[in-house]
Amino acid sequence: MIKPAGISSFIALAAAVAFAAPALAAHQPVQSGSPAADKATPAPSGPAPVPVSPIADPSTPTPPVLANMTSYVLMDARTGAILAEANPNLQVAPASLTKLMTAHVVYQAVKNGSLTMTQTVPVSVAAWHTGGSRMFISPDSDVTVDELLHGLIIDSGNDAAVALAQQVAGTEDSFVQLMNRDAHQMGLNDTVYTDVDGLPDPGLHTSALDVATLSRVILQDEPQILNISKLPNYTYNNITQASWNPVLAHDSTVDGLKTGLTNESGHCIDATAVRGDMRLIAVVMGGPSWHASTAAIEALLDYGQKFFTDTAISTAGQQIDTLKSTALNSGMVPVGVANTIAVTLPTDGVSKVAYKINYTADLTPGVTKGETLGTVTYTLDGKALGSSPVIALTDSPPATFFTKLKLKLSKYL
Repeated sequence: MIKPAGISSFIALAAAVAFAAPALAAHQPVQSGSPAADKATPAPSGPAPVPVSPIADPSTPTPPVLANMTSYVLMDARTGAILAEANPNLQVAPASLTKLMTAHVVYQAVKNGSLTMTQTVPVSVAAWHTGGSRMFISPDSDVTVDELLHGLIIDSGNDAAVALAQQVAGTEDSFVQLMNRDAHQMGLNDTVYTDVDGLPDPGLHTSALDVATLSRVILQDEPQILNISKLPNYTYNNITQASWNPVLAHDSTVDGLKTGLTNESGHCIDATAVRGDMRLIAVVMGGPSWHASTAAIEALLDYGQKFFTDTAISTAGQQIDTLKSTALNSGMVPVGVANTIAVTLPTDGVSKVAYKINYTADLTPGVTKGETLGTVTYTLDGKALGSSPVIALTDSPPATFFTKLKLKLSKYL
């Protein structure tokens, strides 16, 4: 790697801007570092995508019509339930939402021990020359993995993305293979990655549903990303850049995750927020401006908060029935649920949840505490919500000869 000796931070910054200029000219607008840099892109053509709510009941209002968005998804982060969607599987350009998978692969490398957060990463000339949005690293930078992740997520640094990819996999192409491997394992069927930063490429595409699904995996596996994505700005090498996420400044409940903007993608926002007892993930694609996309995110988060709730329809160990049987010495055994089942429901649906138990165990030998006796299935308006084994909550020995005789005699008395 060529390391210019004695190059100052000022010269490095000037050179980085010079190298970035051709890409910015070719892909205006590539990304904006602050809402003030908002530039309009053409609004989606054709009819507005029809919104639906897969888990709504007849009394739930329909989701908001967001005519300026190409597609959107509102997901519950805890349960994975889709609260609202419009064109969820439409394949679109992801722009810098690509960096969500870049971050995920890097966090996985940290988790498996091949990388550490404090490790210094060499910056190649290729990373230094990467166009578009940048955190302004150069070959003489002394930059750590943690700093690069901040630059990747807050500054949306394409240079940071390439530097991290080369450190993890040797080359950007090898890292892209890891990205597509993980996308396949997550079931992201509408996603193909061709680069690590999201700069336009004919083969690069994703969908609103895939972005939401990936975000949910990241929140489950690498929740520490929120410690970065919630920050309003980041300073590296005396250069302070505002977060690209305009929703952060608008809504205190939002603490992530990422935005993307190219001429091909429009203004895309992937936001997560804690609203009441729920963590929601809202993804909008193809907006004509940051203002419009921010308003769309807020409309989705408000819809989810007002009309849905997370609830445990079963709690492990909770008694739900008493199984009566002449095969047992006591004539009965208390029955409970083996697993806790948490679901997202319309707010007016919690009291309407019903359940049915199917007993399948042979009770003749008696039962022991924790033994599976059958299955309970929960439904709402005939729609299955989940199921769990049901278990005996106490020991219950088999009926003795005298108990059986007593039971027989009681029928004649």
